[in-house]
Amino acid sequence: MIREATINDLPEIVSIYNESIPGRLSTADLEPQTVDDKKGWFLSFAANERPFWVYENEEGNIMGWLCLKSFYGRCAYRGTVEASIYVSYQHHRSGIAKQLLEYAISHCSQWGIDNITAFVFSQNESSIKLFRKFGFVQWGNLPNIAKLDNGKCNLEIWGLAV
Repeated sequence: MIREATINDLPEIVSIYNESIPGRLSTADLEPQTVDDKKGWFLSFAANERPFWVYENEEGNIMGWLCLKSFYGRCAYRGTVEASIYVSYQHHRSGIAKQLLEYAISHCSQWGIDNITAFVFSQNESSIKLFRKFGFVQWGNLPNIAKLDNGKCNLEIWGLAV
């Protein structure tokens, strides 16, 4: 089930996020984050315009999440958001990311969202495949912008006009 995230979900949200850090595929954070580290970030989302959703199972455990944050802090970009999707490692390839993205795309019009962007490391083939499946195209590439343990990598910008 997909529902709006609450502050009480933050420990599970952070836990899922932290699972992604060692793989060096989905985030530029190199060290685990704490709930306190992420509290201000989480509170910047607003259900009526910049939503944050969780996907939970029947037992109420959060298995993944998706948020839509403002793309850039200037008014002219108000219709554009950046999507972030994270799924618990044990539930990868279970269709959760697909369901979350489909849900987000179908609800964009109610917030006046015209474009969704996604910033993806070029080696994150699973995410690129997911975004392509939904019609996202590559809008940009920032070569060698991130320094990770295994060297520098490109950050690709994927976009979809909704």
